[in-house]
Amino acid sequence: MSLALLVPGSLQAATGLNDLDDPQLRGTATYRYLGLPLYNGRLFTPGGGAFDWNKDFALELQYRRNVSKKVLINSTLDEMDRIGRPAPVRDQLEVCFKAVKKGDRYLAVSDGPNEVSFWLNGAKTCTMRHPGIKRSFMSVFLGEKSRSAAFTQKLKGQ
Repeated sequence: MSLALLVPGSLQAATGLNDLDDPQLRGTATYRYLGLPLYNGRLFTPGGGAFDWNKDFALELQYRRNVSKKVLINSTLDEMDRIGRPAPVRDQLEVCFKAVKKGDRYLAVSDGPNEVSFWLNGAKTCTMRHPGIKRSFMSVFLGEKSRSAAFTQKLKGQ
C-alpha cells in the first residue's frame, strides 16, 4: 500500500513514515480535555501489527486547537515527570517543538530506544537523543499511566 493511501489528505506525514519498516495504521483516537477535543492521534506500526515497545513506531498528532511552543514543552515535561519517566531534554524540546495551529500535524518516529525524530507538517524539526527517550516521551501517549486509558487503547488498536 502506498503512503499516499496510508495517510489520506496528509502526504506531509509520509516523509517521516518512510523511516519505518512497512508503516501501517494501527489505531486512531481523539484526545479530549474537559470534553474539548485537543488532538487526533494515529499510531503506525510495522505492518500494522500489535504495538510493541521493542519495535520502532510512529505517532502522529493532528491538533484541533492552537497551542504555544511554551505550553507544548512544559506540558510534555510535566507529563513525563507525572508518569515517572522524566528526562533532562528541555533544550532538545526547545529545538523540536514549534507552536501549532489548528490542523497542524506533528509526527514522532522512533529509531531504537534512544532516538525520536519529529516532523511538523512534513518538515523535520529535529531528532531528540537521550537514553530511553522513546519510552520516556511516547509513554505520555502510549504508556500505562497516560492521562486517558481509552485514548491509549484506541491508538494501540485494542
